[in-house]
Amino acid sequence: MLLQISHSYKFIASLTIAAITLASCSTEIDTEEKAGFSPQDISLESYQTRPIEDDLIYFLLPDRFENGDPSNDTGQIPGNIADHGFDPTHKGFFHGGDLQGVTKKLDYIQSLGATAIWITPIYKNKAVQGEGDAMSSGYHGYWITDFMAVDEHLGGNEALKELVDEAHARNMKVILDIVTNHTADVIKYLECHDPAYQGPDKPTPDCPYRNKAEYPYTLYKGDQNQPINDGFLGDGPEHQTLENFAKLTRPDYAYTPYIPEGEEDAKNPAWLNDVSLYHNRGETTFEGENSLYGDFHGLDDVFTEHPRVVEGFIDIFKTWISTYKIDGFRVDTTRHVNDSFWQKMVPPLLEHAKAEGIPNFYIFGEVYDFDPKSLSRFTREVGLPAVLDFGFAGKVWDVIGKGEATDKLEELFAHDDLYGNNGKIAYQLPTFISNHDMGRLAYTLKETFPDISDEDAFKNIRLAHALMIFSRGVPVFYYGDEQGFVGDGGDQAAREDMFPSRVDSYNDNDLIATDKTTADDNFDQSHPLFSSIQEMSALYLQTPALRHGKQTVLKSENGPGIFVFERATSDQKIVALFNTHKDKSKTFSSNEKLETLYGDCAGEITVAPLDFKLCKVLR
Repeated sequence: MLLQISHSYKFIASLTIAAITLASCSTEIDTEEKAGFSPQDISLESYQTRPIEDDLIYFLLPDRFENGDPSNDTGQIPGNIADHGFDPTHKGFFHGGDLQGVTKKLDYIQSLGATAIWITPIYKNKAVQGEGDAMSSGYHGYWITDFMAVDEHLGGNEALKELVDEAHARNMKVILDIVTNHTADVIKYLECHDPAYQGPDKPTPDCPYRNKAEYPYTLYKGDQNQPINDGFLGDGPEHQTLENFAKLTRPDYAYTPYIPEGEEDAKNPAWLNDVSLYHNRGETTFEGENSLYGDFHGLDDVFTEHPRVVEGFIDIFKTWISTYKIDGFRVDTTRHVNDSFWQKMVPPLLEHAKAEGIPNFYIFGEVYDFDPKSLSRFTREVGLPAVLDFGFAGKVWDVIGKGEATDKLEELFAHDDLYGNNGKIAYQLPTFISNHDMGRLAYTLKETFPDISDEDAFKNIRLAHALMIFSRGVPVFYYGDEQGFVGDGGDQAAREDMFPSRVDSYNDNDLIATDKTTADDNFDQSHPLFSSIQEMSALYLQTPALRHGKQTVLKSENGPGIFVFERATSDQKIVALFNTHKDKSKTFSSNEKLETLYGDCAGEITVAPLDFKLCKVLR
């Protein structure tokens, strides 16, 4: 359903090229081109030295974004779908998007306001895994076989070089997703997968995790059968010598690994083909110790405690920094790797990036946990520079997606000091409201309020973006949100195509604020959400306090309604007001003299339902 909505706003802004004022005007939003502020018009510090707090990140899956070169759709792999994994009608297979397509759409991404791009893993994947209904492809990038090459489905190495060069020419950063916890599923286990095996411990039906209590283990050194401390999986320095690890035989608690014929050299670098560099303990249940040592749905869980593995991954990712001059890494499945791995790996990568002329190289981990106490351990104790702020996403889903109390937002920000450096690290956390695993906020909103109008759905998603952009942290846009994508849940159900889709379960969705479906091309810069995010991005990029200002919550409620905070630097203070109530206006009084930055800030400030205002404190 096309959204028809009139709204009034006052937006006073000072761009570097001109002083422009929009004065209290009423605008009908439709499919015609809508005039707005282009973030491209704002002069930014160079990507080479720009701090991450000055960036807005656009996150995308290349396979689902734009097909720039149809000749690589099958990844140069002959055969059928089961070989190359290309089936644009199936949500679990390659659809044809590639890095050339991302390069082609850089102007679109930049016009939205993004100054950086984060893309899912681009390394060569095992094209297809699984059997029968469980079969799918590595379109997402997380089933890596060759850590040194770009997957041909995505255009190969030259396509990445072109993308990075073109982004840098536009003063934009490129952040790559990296994986160290696991590789593609190549290793098999004698007890689980060899049909000829009839041992007494043959597991059924799959490969259940073998834990320490059920399968006591002792590790042996050389041929002398002399036990090594059975706590080697801890981080003690006495266990971290290459000599000790190189002499370990198979621990009793693991399965017996083997590599199927023809796949002995499937992985690159070559050391990844050594089965002794994997845990080989069976399927994880994501609980207890197996969260660290078990296999994700059959993926080969790497023995990240081993010094050879640490050294190998450091070398791999140093090479990507040197070769392509990328600007950061997002680290997949961080919590499922031992702490000492990150303590050994992160500092050398940061030092190497600095030596390569990238002093603000950005590394942030994925820790899929909504509790700031759990998330903050990885910055405060483990030593990661930042982690994805799942806590923020969870509270926004509660407050806006489910209509719960704005007190929950105040509670979230009250834990910022936990992240370290007197709370300053919290300002470097990537914040988001949708992603490729959780799904889209719009889906939760429509599930919670199935009768919600298109106009209110638009207002809620717009409000959520405002909250993300103007509160502390580094805003991350999930591709398609700006086009009103909704999805059908998480994972594959939230990975729609931006170019015309052929997936029925995507194309039957009712998108927000448009008559289009995902069967259409969805790079519409006149879409109401695109236009709104573009305006908010321009404000963010030209207002230092909205990027660096200390955040202090001023008001919240024990129910849907007002949420107010200020962001202050030594030179500037901004008061941001949000109203999450769908029916009632809310008021806020300040003892300070305010002028309008966005909305009307005169006198006692009234915020309309599902709206926001930004007010500048006069000094």
